Amino acid sequence: MQTHHGLSARRADRTLGLSRSARHYRPRLRDDGPLIETIESHLKDNPGHGFSLLFDQALHPKGFGKTRSWRVYVALKLNLPRRGKRRLPDRIREPLEVPMHANHTWSADFMADALWSGRRFRTFNVNDDFNRESLRIEIDTSLPSRRVIRALEELVELRGAPRRLRLDNGPEFISAALRQWAQQHGIELIHIQPGKPTQNAYIERFNRTFRTEVLDRYVFTSLNEVRRMAEDWRHRYNHDRPHRSLGGLSPIRYAVASSTPTSTSE
Repeated sequence: MQTHHGLSARRADRTLGLSRSARHYRPRLRDDGPLIETIESHLKDNPGHGFSLLFDQALHPKGFGKTRSWRVYVALKLNLPRRGKRRLPDRIREPLEVPMHANHTWSADFMADALWSGRRFRTFNVNDDFNRESLRIEIDTSLPSRRVIRALEELVELRGAPRRLRLDNGPEFISAALRQWAQQHGIELIHIQPGKPTQNAYIERFNRTFRTEVLDRYVFTSLNEVRRMAEDWRHRYNHDRPHRSLGGLSPIRYAVASSTPTSTSE
């Protein structure tokens, strides 16, 4: 609804401080469909290109102006930082087999929990697949790849290097430092397929037992308390706890029984 105040348009413009061109301006409605289609088509084949490459290679040759192109580019929210997924090499499914002797294949995995104060901590668990023996439970608030390598290095000094080490695809396990360390010791790293924890079932089963019998059973007030109770439980787990998969024997007793000479020999 228009209201007339008895002023001419020119006097009204002068009173309001407006120019006649601003009052008569009508924005031109442009069809941005072809421009959007060109942008999407180019980025589909070149997802890593930013605006400069996009404009130089696809938009400018087709006559689209830079200001208009940038406006549409921003409207499509393509100017926002895009964090690409970290690409993993193809993982081949490895059959989960019981090794015939100790130190053939180790399995490793992480777990997480919290102290009574709410402070988070992690555990790095390493087992021998042959007799399900728990080789190490490393505990701290942070366990980067350097700490993982140090723990594995200490195990190698005590037991010798395994032929294979089965891992998931966590950042600590796919680091170049761990890969280099494994090559130096002649250890083959076996990475399970992403989202397939059953391919590392031996350590996953151990994790469930450790959580049920230790982490979920007690309230911890310090890291030293966690370490002390975890080490005490690990000793009982290896020496006393029977395993149905081992014929009712503990991991240590199973290893001893398996090393007993039999009537058949190679």
